[in-house]
Amino acid sequence: MTTTTLKPAGKYEGKHVVITGGSSGFGLATARLLVDEGARVLLTGRNQATLDAAREQLGTNAVAVRSDASSLTDIDALTDRVRTEFGTVDALFANAGVNGFAPFEETTEELFDDILRINAKGPYFTVQKLAPLLAEGSGVVLTTSVANVLGLPALSAYAASKAALRSMTRSLARELLPRKVRVNAVSPGPIDSGILEKSMPREAAEQTKAQMAADNPMLRMGSPDEIAKAVAFLAFEATFTTGTELAVDGGGSQL
Repeated sequence: MTTTTLKPAGKYEGKHVVITGGSSGFGLATARLLVDEGARVLLTGRNQATLDAAREQLGTNAVAVRSDASSLTDIDALTDRVRTEFGTVDALFANAGVNGFAPFEETTEELFDDILRINAKGPYFTVQKLAPLLAEGSGVVLTTSVANVLGLPALSAYAASKAALRSMTRSLARELLPRKVRVNAVSPGPIDSGILEKSMPREAAEQTKAQMAADNPMLRMGSPDEIAKAVAFLAFEATFTTGTELAVDGGGSQL
């Protein structure tokens, strides 16, 4: 007699999740956590090769869609795709964003506009367009940053964009209450996501990471997986929480 061992249902079995900026970093780590627990995830990004790699890594429960989070035309097309793939959505992680390092005196109008368009305008209209598809009891999570409460050098435009998102978290939470949709934010601190290695020489990146770890109350950097756990908590478990911001920063903005 042959015995068949059934795989236990995952924690998020049957859930539909949309993650913008999901092909790398926080977004990919969150997609991996949710897919591993049974969710179907639609993730977006602007680089097709990176999207394809993420899709291959995540398997058949992931759908990868090329979409520019700052383009309303792309957001409209994304909404149509989500409607076709899922019908309704149980969680939305509006995570797509960019960094923008520049001293205040050297910040150009073009850089300022790019950062605000991608980091603030994009998430705002992503939530607006997808709101009709959000199921009752669903959760929206926005990605802010400890930069919105700390006066960090060379990040004035970036910090302003994340402060705008913090304000939107409260406003959208209030406006979506009648639909029984919660809106919260995750606020990452120093996370070893690989982004420093992409923006500076390896030796400089290692020195920067060592300094960030030394300056942190927990004397280390965080990992993308720690952000993913916080996002999943806000999206699904924090059922009596809306309008709040959860700092995942080793205490850097609090202690």
